[in-house]
Amino acid sequence: MKKPKYIFELEMEVRDYECDLQGIVNNANYQHYTEHTRHAFLHSIGMSFAEMHNAGTDAVVAQNNMRFKAPLHSDDRFVSRLAMEREGLRYVFYQDIFLLPEDKMIFSSKVDVVCLVNGKLGLCKELDDKVSALEKSL
Repeated sequence: MKKPKYIFELEMEVRDYECDLQGIVNNANYQHYTEHTRHAFLHSIGMSFAEMHNAGTDAVVAQNNMRFKAPLHSDDRFVSRLAMEREGLRYVFYQDIFLLPEDKMIFSSKVDVVCLVNGKLGLCKELDDKVSALEKSL
């Protein structure tokens, strides 16, 4: 997988209830972390997942490829970083999680998202425009 150019990051902390009997974060929670990061990214560019839905656009995960490199534990602080590109009708999010303060990569994923615009596969022009403007400013 190519090295992504991150355009957003969000710091978080592991909560006790996210850990399993082994004392490590249950694998399903990494999808929660990456989804929360995508939604926070939308807010950072002036969009809202809920408002997109109300306007007739539903962004849905079509594919998720995850790689677990090391576990997170209760109270660990970490940063979730996001890069994205568009490939045809897919919005491809490269999302990596790094343990803090070491900045050690512990999780990596490639998430393909598609948009249903009024029930039909399509593009979200507002997202395209805002991401394009963000990339030009970096």
